[in-house]
Amino acid sequence: MVLTVHHLGHSQSDRIVWLCEELGIPYELKKYDRSPLLSPPKYIALHPIGAAPVITDSDADLTLAESAACADYIIHIFGGGRLAVKPGAKNYADYLYWFAFANGTLQPAIGRCMALRFAGISEENNTYVRYQNKVDQSLKLLDQRLGKSTWLAGEEFTAADVMTVWSLTGMREFYQFDISEYANVLAYLQRVNGREAWLRAREKGDPDVDTESLLQGPSPLLFKALRK
Repeated sequence: MVLTVHHLGHSQSDRIVWLCEELGIPYELKKYDRSPLLSPPKYIALHPIGAAPVITDSDADLTLAESAACADYIIHIFGGGRLAVKPGAKNYADYLYWFAFANGTLQPAIGRCMALRFAGISEENNTYVRYQNKVDQSLKLLDQRLGKSTWLAGEEFTAADVMTVWSLTGMREFYQFDISEYANVLAYLQRVNGREAWLRAREKGDPDVDTESLLQGPSPLLFKALRK
């Protein structure tokens, strides 16, 4: 089987590059630059939704999108189930929850705030406040969890961590928010930065990104196409 990861720069497809590096599996990496903010036509043509990530498996004649679907497919088809937690394990429910948390709770709230900010809606607007409160609530929950556990699903690193980190790092290039008050989250990001697979993925996928700035409390600079 030939797995190809179609990586859009500065996007959540960096999760999939990182996952492949953690699993140590062979894969082909195809990189695409934003044009200048959104996906370029070649990336949009890969899948009807036109958003990152996208993977292809040539032997299965498969094109697949959505972060969680791509991650689960790679884990079970190419990775022998590694980095997932098996049903029956004590922390299975924790794994399921945190695997789904970023794209199910945290990132949608961030995305709604981002859309309202782009639309010029005041941060005092009731709708804006409601969604920002959801972001803050989600970060507080993450911080509490990481005060009790080394990794999100327990004491071992799993795909739940792969799914979550981009929302705390790269997403802040598009919607700036400060995480300085969340000491456990910051310590967690430093543990991530100590993983060789993470560092390899950064170098292969987004070598132009100032990764260190993504790991700090204050928000990194906005993505270049958004700077005024």
